[in-house]
Amino acid sequence: MPTPALTPLQQLRTGRLPRRLVQLYVGLVLYGFSMALVLRAELGLDPWDVLHQGLAEQLGWSFGTVTIAVGALVLLLWIPLRQWPGLGTVSNVVVIGLAVDAGLAVLPPVESLPLRIGLLVAGVVLNGLAGATYLASAFGAGPRDGLMTGLVARTGRSVRLVRTCLELTVLAVGLLLGGSVGVGTVLYAVAIGPLVQLFLPLVAVRLPEPDRDADAPAVPA
Repeated sequence: MPTPALTPLQQLRTGRLPRRLVQLYVGLVLYGFSMALVLRAELGLDPWDVLHQGLAEQLGWSFGTVTIAVGALVLLLWIPLRQWPGLGTVSNVVVIGLAVDAGLAVLPPVESLPLRIGLLVAGVVLNGLAGATYLASAFGAGPRDGLMTGLVARTGRSVRLVRTCLELTVLAVGLLLGGSVGVGTVLYAVAIGPLVQLFLPLVAVRLPEPDRDADAPAVPA
């Protein structure tokens, strides 16, 4: 069940607000914790986290701080693309970064390879569940997904092409900065789409049809 595309005002006016708010923040916290699991596995990260890790090593910042900073910078790119951030978009920037640092604080480094494999698999599965959970709350896409959809709308290119170019770009930059690529990078790329699709129907929130004409913002041509 796909999540509806709502304007920021519609996101707040659409029904089941308490349930959706809880689902949004639970999903974001779990997303950050799932990133910490994959980091502790030390078997490779998804492309954006390769970039975050490389920047963290170069700047001497915590992984979560870099995640917040990159998310904020990406959100600024929405302005020329005329994208409308929602509550979930802004919350995504802050909450995930705080949650990943908290997860790293409570999860000790692991030496055993079988345990690291277990952390990797658990992290990827939890990431899929967490992503579906906050997306289904219908409070807007994360800054990185919004960048992708904005570029698709502006360039007229396919989602597949734009997403692939973005992922390869951040992966290459992250690699040059010292980020970690490995089997986890491949597993994430292959598994995350099917996992989100699997979990979305389980966490979907049934919403009434919004009054789009009344709430739609006037976007300059």
